[in-house]
Amino acid sequence: MKIIVFGAGAWGTALAISAAGHPGGHRVELWARDPAQVAAMQAGRENTRYLPGIALPPSLALHGAPAAELAAAGADLLIIATPMAGLRETLTALRACTAPVAWLCKGFEAPQSAGGVPTAGLLGHEICAEVAPQLLAGALSGPSFALEVARGQPTALVAASEHAPVREALVEAFHSPRLRVYASDDLPGVEVGGAVKNVLAIATGLCDGLALGLNARAALITRGLAEMTRLGLALGARAETFMGLSGLGDLVLTATGDLSRNRRVGQLLAQGLSLQQAVDSLGHVAEGVYSARTVVQRARGLGVETPISEGVVALLDGRLRPAEAVAALMTREPKDEAF
Repeated sequence: MKIIVFGAGAWGTALAISAAGHPGGHRVELWARDPAQVAAMQAGRENTRYLPGIALPPSLALHGAPAAELAAAGADLLIIATPMAGLRETLTALRACTAPVAWLCKGFEAPQSAGGVPTAGLLGHEICAEVAPQLLAGALSGPSFALEVARGQPTALVAASEHAPVREALVEAFHSPRLRVYASDDLPGVEVGGAVKNVLAIATGLCDGLALGLNARAALITRGLAEMTRLGLALGARAETFMGLSGLGDLVLTATGDLSRNRRVGQLLAQGLSLQQAVDSLGHVAEGVYSARTVVQRARGLGVETPISEGVVALLDGRLRPAEAVAALMTREPKDEAF
């Protein structure tokens, strides 16, 4: 296969490395927007900004990005590895492509403005339906830290699309002895899991940063899964998806793993840093910071209760201090346990 990855951040680079070492002998090209980054990667065969210490395979081709639709010519699979903020632009550029397209970003798009009126932030498949409805498109998601994938450590992902050719192309491209790829046709469910878990990871990071204990962390993760499921069902997902890799799996990883940027944001806020200080210290995007308000906005519009996400937004907006956010959750009225 000829595989093109647009975006040379940590995750795009890691998957390009994985595909380049695939036993199927894929031809893999990694495209970056920044010419200086491309030149540095070509010279040192390493992405020093995002994956320092990880060698790029000799077979991995590196390019500076022209128009995306020109770079895509002749590809068998196109991977969009931009942040969520860049997905709309890239899908628009690729709207005439006939090869399968899949995005890696997780989250909700920031609300757009239509005639001066803000619209609801959208998931990836909703953006695609607006700007490139004819594309054979989907998402690759699941519990995965880029560094571990780049190192070849065992990982399992989900290839999600309503189109069988997209699922099949993603499995062929990435399924290997070190990276298992499962298929799902529940794209809304997979995307909701990937979006909401980032917000919940901020909450668990706060919990850990305040040293509230393992009981509190387990409660947050469990009730967070229920919150994620409620929103997903309202957006057309299937409940069982949230018990799989892109739901429970990704939530547990992001909420407990030391490599989680979103969890780190919560820990830093618990230490008394401002949101800006916490984000600046990361050096990478923490999608939960940008998605939290949209998660709450979409949930409110659908009449779905999301108390943990609501608490995270109040914390990010400075309306609650860390201890107050925890108190607000613990003093809610008793209720039956249910989704």
